[in-house]
Amino acid sequence: MDDIRVLAEGLRFPEGPAFDAHGNLWCVEQEGEGLFCRYKDGKTKRVQTGGRPNSLVFNRGDLWFCDSGQNCIRRLHTDDETIETVISHVSGQPLNMPNDLLFDEQNNLIVTCPGPPDAGQQGYVAVYSADGLVEIIADGLLYPNGLAFYPDNQTLLIAETHQQRIWSGYWDTESLSWETIRVWADVIDTPVGASIPGPDGMTPGPDGNLYVAVFGAGIIRVFSADGSFVRDISLPGQNPSNCVYDPSGELGLIVTETEKGQLLSIV
Repeated sequence: MDDIRVLAEGLRFPEGPAFDAHGNLWCVEQEGEGLFCRYKDGKTKRVQTGGRPNSLVFNRGDLWFCDSGQNCIRRLHTDDETIETVISHVSGQPLNMPNDLLFDEQNNLIVTCPGPPDAGQQGYVAVYSADGLVEIIADGLLYPNGLAFYPDNQTLLIAETHQQRIWSGYWDTESLSWETIRVWADVIDTPVGASIPGPDGMTPGPDGNLYVAVFGAGIIRVFSADGSFVRDISLPGQNPSNCVYDPSGELGLIVTETEKGQLLSIV
């Protein structure tokens, strides 16, 4: 039996949970135009950013986040909470509603840009190199979304939400290329309810499995390293957007759930 605890509620479309170096839990509020922080002692605060923040990650002490409203990647300097725009264009065009982001071991930043959620719209995945270059590494995907290195730092998984599947490929940190690509898992075989759900954010677990938030299905779907189904974790709301494990182990699996506006802890 999974023990589900509500850490925060009343959030306006929470996404992108992540822990900072001090063990504080952060997420974005897409419709709240800002960032939400839950400190280790349970106190909370908000940082207004404007735009439509979508997902976040910490790197070298700073908080990087997608802004799908302003079509850019922005960075919050945590020492003084100033915000700057780092990436705004690729191939001469504004980023197409960036959604999720992930750093590799060489500090290259991988970003999914799905565009609008309309059916049939194709998106792409881009990389911002440690040298400051921006280029597209994959395109033609129907709403590319969550990212994860799994089961090792050389295997990059990309969720294709509107096709209800996850792709796998070798990530070459030198050439910045995604190679030997294959479908790693079909996440949902049949529609659930009135809409077709699909994989959103995902994270490796301490047990060696991959945990996938399935937006529209009300579950975290768990897969083994070979892409085989393990089990489902049922949630109180239908729209989990992302998940991450608490590195300290205290709070277990953290899930952002957008239907009810909750930040959940599952242990």
